Amino acid sequence: MLKRFSRALAASTLLAGAMFGTAQAAETITFGIISTESSQNLRSVWDPFLADMSKQTGYEVKAFFAPDYAGVIQGMRFDKVDLAWYGNKSAMEAVDRAGGEIFAQTVAANGSPGYYSHLIVHKDSALNSVEDVLKNAKSLTFANGDPNSTSGYLVPGYYVFAKNKVDASQAFKRSLNGSHEVNALSVANKQVDVGTFNSEGMERLEITAPDKAAQLKVIWTSPLIPADPLVWRKSLSDEQKNRLREFFMSYGAKPAEKEILAALQWAPFRASDNDQLLPIRQLELFKKRSEVAADSKLSDSDRQAKLQGIDDELAKLEQRMAEREQKNAAAKAS
Repeated sequence: MLKRFSRALAASTLLAGAMFGTAQAAETITFGIISTESSQNLRSVWDPFLADMSKQTGYEVKAFFAPDYAGVIQGMRFDKVDLAWYGNKSAMEAVDRAGGEIFAQTVAANGSPGYYSHLIVHKDSALNSVEDVLKNAKSLTFANGDPNSTSGYLVPGYYVFAKNKVDASQAFKRSLNGSHEVNALSVANKQVDVGTFNSEGMERLEITAPDKAAQLKVIWTSPLIPADPLVWRKSLSDEQKNRLREFFMSYGAKPAEKEILAALQWAPFRASDNDQLLPIRQLELFKKRSEVAADSKLSDSDRQAKLQGIDDELAKLEQRMAEREQKNAAAKAS
């Protein structure tokens, strides 16, 4: 009887060990995906990529879709999201407030180092420029982007509105915020007069809804925006980071992988870090400076104090950007 008990105990120990090993192998990694269009559309192009990530890293990779950018940022802040695809503005929020760290950067399928913000109107609209929009703003409805969007909010917020001393939330008859897809469809369906969009979204819409894309007219294009970053939680283990880094830095070498990336409008990734955000931080400060300079509610002394503080921050950024350029130049020369 003692022998039978010993054999049973050994068997149960082996079973527990096997179960523990399986649990270890099936460790879950949650991948956050910003809401540029409907979750259903996003899932169809992301699922093959996430399946490959699961297979090649050994982790069970689950997608996390939130109704807005803030949902993914908060998910990372509370350890519900382990890594995520962000725009630069939302990545900045994740780095500053959610314990995030940039480790890679997307590359456009056409090899472009970035993308562009747009203002769009219906193709039949009489509006043809930023000047037309601002002149008629009181009679127009405006679809602004998600407040954490780079191309949908930050970039047009500075170049279109702050530089022209215009408060977008007050200038229009009605203003609302939505995803890239929602804004584009709202303009195409004549539900709003003008909206923010971007070049990547336009390329995607030409695939998913070419009839709607044909109804749009671009009336403004921004300077180039750096390609989107990938961010993980700094608190991930070294092993997790190493496995994920190896996957991203090697993915896209095989024809099948290239096809999956092409559906996401990407080419193979490249390494990056938090310094990718330096021009975005600069842009945010420029926008803030323009708003402070135009704020009539501030006293002269308060305004000058705020402007000096912003100028000091900008000077520090300029120094960091110069150091980064020197470092990159030295790396290329070696």
